[in-house]
Amino acid sequence: MNILETINTPVGSYAPDFELPGIDNQVHHLSRYLEKFRAVGVIAMCNHCPYVSLYLDRLKNIQEEFAQEGFTLIGMNGSSATEHLSESFDDMKVFTERHQLNFPYIWDSTQDVTRSFGASKTPTAFLVDKNGIVQYKGQIDNHPQDPSCLGEDYLRNAIASLFKGQAIKLPKTEPAGTSLIWRN
Repeated sequence: MNILETINTPVGSYAPDFELPGIDNQVHHLSRYLEKFRAVGVIAMCNHCPYVSLYLDRLKNIQEEFAQEGFTLIGMNGSSATEHLSESFDDMKVFTERHQLNFPYIWDSTQDVTRSFGASKTPTAFLVDKNGIVQYKGQIDNHPQDPSCLGEDYLRNAIASLFKGQAIKLPKTEPAGTSLIWRN
């Protein structure tokens, strides 16, 4: 595993725009999403991470819950397919179909966007408002092992606060999960 320095876009600053291929054979641009949606949740994720697997149903539920209010999730795979063969673009398509994702899944093959966001673990959530500002960064919630637990639902609460025009109570949490696999 190779550890590289990340740029680490802080909360309150502009999210890095991207132009990345999705498993739907379309090119996805953050700026175009921001023209259509009130907020975008970018989730640094990958195919092999056990923490991502724990969160998939919760992520699909968040997508369903807030879609009508002008929200979309985007899964972004920035793990090295060279270092971990199950991270290939073709494997992303299989992963999406197997788990019936209801949000786009894009591939950051160069890892530049992942590094620019400052992702170091999967999953890591980034909530971006319609102006392109990162409003929340960190864990999806504080109970990865138990979805029925009455813990803190950080991402869900941040989205709800943003849509109500309220300050996000906890705009940053430390990500918990699997370290990203960087290319050598």
